[in-house]
Amino acid sequence: MASQDTASPSTPKLPPTAYELKEGETYEPLTYGQTPTEFTLKAVITGAILGVIFGAANTYLGLKAGLTISTSIPVAVLTVVAFRVLGAFGAKHSILELNMSQTTGSASSSVASGVLFTIPALFIWNMQPELAQVTLLAMSGGLVGVLAMIPLRRYLIRKEHGKLPYPEGLACAEVLVASQQGARQAAPVFWGLGLGMFFKLLTDGLKAVSGKVELALAGKAKLAVSVSPALIGVGYILGIRVASVMVGGAALSALVIIPIIDWWGQSQTAPVYPETVKLIADMSAGDIWNRYVRYIGAGAVATGGLITLVKSIPTMVESFQLGLEQLKKGVGAASSDRTDLDLNFRTVLLFLGAILLVLTLVPGILGAIDSVLVRAVAAVLIAVFAFFFVTVSSRIVGLVGVTSNPTSGMTIATLLGVSLIFLAFGWTDSAGKATALMVGTVVCIAASIAGDTSQDLKTGYLLGATPRFQQIGELVGVITSAGFVCLVVMMLDQNVEGGLGGAELPAPQAVLMKLVIDGVLDQNLPWLLILIGAAIAVVAALFKLPVLAFAVGVYLPLYTMAAVFVGGLIRWLVTRKVSEKEAEERREKGVLFGSGLVGGGGLTGVVLAVWVGVTGGKKIEGIPLPWDSSGLIAQVVATLTLATIAYAVVHFATKRHAD
Repeated sequence: MASQDTASPSTPKLPPTAYELKEGETYEPLTYGQTPTEFTLKAVITGAILGVIFGAANTYLGLKAGLTISTSIPVAVLTVVAFRVLGAFGAKHSILELNMSQTTGSASSSVASGVLFTIPALFIWNMQPELAQVTLLAMSGGLVGVLAMIPLRRYLIRKEHGKLPYPEGLACAEVLVASQQGARQAAPVFWGLGLGMFFKLLTDGLKAVSGKVELALAGKAKLAVSVSPALIGVGYILGIRVASVMVGGAALSALVIIPIIDWWGQSQTAPVYPETVKLIADMSAGDIWNRYVRYIGAGAVATGGLITLVKSIPTMVESFQLGLEQLKKGVGAASSDRTDLDLNFRTVLLFLGAILLVLTLVPGILGAIDSVLVRAVAAVLIAVFAFFFVTVSSRIVGLVGVTSNPTSGMTIATLLGVSLIFLAFGWTDSAGKATALMVGTVVCIAASIAGDTSQDLKTGYLLGATPRFQQIGELVGVITSAGFVCLVVMMLDQNVEGGLGGAELPAPQAVLMKLVIDGVLDQNLPWLLILIGAAIAVVAALFKLPVLAFAVGVYLPLYTMAAVFVGGLIRWLVTRKVSEKEAEERREKGVLFGSGLVGGGGLTGVVLAVWVGVTGGKKIEGIPLPWDSSGLIAQVVATLTLATIAYAVVHFATKRHAD
């Protein structure tokens, strides 16, 4: 393959046709007619390393807060930095090598999301799966998602250009094009990484600072804010609207629902189901949340996911029909244009068939069930649900972006369908539950990675990349990150106090998936609490709130969502009353810094868990302090630390580069 060196400072920006097409216009990719260096070892290795780093950080964040962030843009920025470092040693590169690295690295966040939504439920059931099993499961889901999206590429990415914006894909293309003109956008990411690690070490490692600022109120209500740089970074990335909605849901639980249950429970003389031992009057706020509010929250999240899914049905049906039409037209036709070459369609089908065959014939991957019949049924269900939701996901992210993709709703719908089928067959024991969950795992990861693949292929289309190379890069990203993500999950379960599902790592999405399966197969859910949560979600939908965001807030502790709100509030404050251009610059710089905070906080959480594992379960005791860790001085120190983190976000979002 011929080589083209790093682009010159005169590299043009993306033309107007990259954003929209007027009647009669066509888009010509940035490197059309050229053959730049693209699929190289250094590009793939750099992307794989960045994918592992952000995959681990996203894993910790998802288990703690129930959400993950799209890592495409941070990976793109750090790719630029890595290649500039290599350039200092004489290595040359093209913009398509940068794109290949970003493509390989961004796959990790989608794998992490799918794993976090489901796999922790196995640990909460005390099943303790093997690393090899969950890794193969994660790989299977990722590979199915990438491969199943390939036949849709020509239609969704090429023919629908100008109609489907694919926002993250477009943003990554802009970052990579800007990098050719000597962009300095990487500094906020590195500062964020460093400060995120530092503050996380202060709170959770050395325990020099309390992990939250809190104020007790009447009726077991409590105001609290987590001293978490990662959550504040998430809030800045999400913005004030979503952050406000999420904290509103959390405030409803902490300041309204818990006090009401406490007030009502004072008159109860017997335990109230699902509690069978304690009286409500004897419960702490944490006990009330664990025994009652989490079911209300689960009902709200499940209903919110399904409402989001129902709203997407017209798009889903249209997307699915268009996908089928493309398959009927013979998607595998060869192309002489380098920028239109996909992996061979026959090869894609063979690999998909091989994956499903392995899941059917190899015992242990789809749970502990020895029956080939059960595994065959599970494999068929994977094929049906994955084919549908991959098609749906690939189109939806083109309209609303990866972060708004209703993956949890798709997973809930899958688990409901699979659980009902298993119930009909009588496969309701623990092995049946595990297999049902693992079907959901594969489908969830497949739908998630299909959305990521679509965004990356959009970036490649704008830049003039070879789709075949990008598709291989996605497959490499899945394979290299799956094992690390699963390893981090297992390590955190073993080495963080309370394990998965505990106070430190509540794993809310996985707990919800567990409740769905338990509820269908055991037929013993506390339906009154679930229906209360469902009613809350319906009311939120009637008020046109982002229902899933509000429902997640109802489920999670207030201190978690309050920190997210702080980040969203900062973004609103620094971007108001300034010009549109200045507001956009502050948004971009703050998002990069926030991404760094997320990465730094998450990585430190993983490192601390590694420390516990390496030292044989010995936890870091922290440094001795001259004051009570729960007293007034400790709260003042925590408040000052929180203010310092907030100031850092403001500083890096508003900082101007020196000319």
